Amino acid sequence: MEVETATAGAAMEEERELSNRVICQLADSEGTPLGAPIFLPESAGPLELQQLVNKLLNNEEKLPYAFYVSDHELVVQLGSYLQKNKVSVEKVITIVYQPQAVFRIRPVTRCSSTIAGHTEAVLSVAFSPDGRQLASGSGDTTVRLWDLNTQTPLFTCQGHRNWVLCIAWSPDGKHLVSGSKAGELLCWDPHTGKPSGNPLTGHKKWITGISWEPVHLSAPCRRFVSASKDGDARIWDVTLRKCVMSLTGHTLAITCVKWGGDGVIYTGSQDCTIKMWETSQGKLIRELKGHGHWVNSLALSTEYVLRTGAFDHTCKHFSSPEEMKKVALERYNKMKGNAPERLVSGSDDFTMFLWEPAVSKHPKTRMTGHQQLVNHVYFSPDGLWIASASFDKSVKLWNGITGKFVAAFRGHVGPVYQISWSADSRLLLSGSKDSTLKVWDIRTQKLKQDLPGHADEVFAVDWSPDGEKVASGGKDKVLKLWMG
Repeated sequence: MEVETATAGAAMEEERELSNRVICQLADSEGTPLGAPIFLPESAGPLELQQLVNKLLNNEEKLPYAFYVSDHELVVQLGSYLQKNKVSVEKVITIVYQPQAVFRIRPVTRCSSTIAGHTEAVLSVAFSPDGRQLASGSGDTTVRLWDLNTQTPLFTCQGHRNWVLCIAWSPDGKHLVSGSKAGELLCWDPHTGKPSGNPLTGHKKWITGISWEPVHLSAPCRRFVSASKDGDARIWDVTLRKCVMSLTGHTLAITCVKWGGDGVIYTGSQDCTIKMWETSQGKLIRELKGHGHWVNSLALSTEYVLRTGAFDHTCKHFSSPEEMKKVALERYNKMKGNAPERLVSGSDDFTMFLWEPAVSKHPKTRMTGHQQLVNHVYFSPDGLWIASASFDKSVKLWNGITGKFVAAFRGHVGPVYQISWSADSRLLLSGSKDSTLKVWDIRTQKLKQDLPGHADEVFAVDWSPDGEKVASGGKDKVLKLWMG
């Protein structure tokens, strides 16, 4: 009799223990399962899950992960999360694990210097790939290079005859190119502030975008592509100092251009299409259609590693272009994983599309929710998030893999012009017509820091690749540097 009672007791105990367990499936952000579904105790939280994932992946170096259940981050024990969100424990619960940057960027909290010098509005700001230098382009027809150690002007680069609308550093940090409203391009030596040769001419209208060939495809960097309001994109070689290819086919102005990691160039246009070009002969590969109005902005999931090439937050030096190319390729492959490069487009039609252009000419998903035109779209450095800035005064956050809406950041009282991510993908910066910058926390989905200080509209913002500094420029003609 006693034996029977003991057995029944043990069975009940076992049942109670099982009822406190949840059957879960761990998966990466692409949806690939990690092992078979497993029973996890309700008391398991992010810490236990982190140990489990590191173990299942055989990580020698223990990496930090964040966990998501249907796009909501799991920050408490599994049991209390499921209870609070009324999730049925009858079904298998998918827990998505996302690797987090091992380093953590301090949020910027104060303006460390306000640098006068430009005599007209600052229209663009960009940190060099290694984060050591900063360039700005202005309506005063100059490009300026700034010394970040002393926070003072280093060089004033003169040569343009009209507003400098866009600037772009080569991913190896050796060149800076600027494009003007007159349609000319100038290449500068960042160490002397002098132009390397005469202006590159050919475009008939103003320059709307510049993008360099990734350094993992070609080192040292020689080629870049420019887009213009004249409807053409042109590939230039800075060594030969000439246009080596014209990409013609758009019927209206090209508004944005990106040189992808697999060597394909993407152009977005006011003709509502996005075109893909191969770069050996300049042939049109594919057309991406779907937008009902102008395409304003394009972003690639790999953009951050393409921009920074071989440089990471540790700012190391390289002895040769070959070494740089090798490191850049490793970084690119690690970032891309086995998935195809993704592209997101933002338009005047208030919507965005997420594409996998190498796979299909049809969009993966249509992203709706903005009430006004989408001005700027940007993938986070880890490719897991997309942020969008709109004239509806909001910044929206989306899942970078599925394109699903995640959160809206409200606080600006004017159109949002530009956004920039911190290198660890944990913080997002926005600059607005309302004269403020704001820093948003991705985990809490709340405002982390309000940065007033500009006297007028903020047109341009950039977060340095080493995460230490933020630069902003705008209508008040000053450049501001912000620190943690």
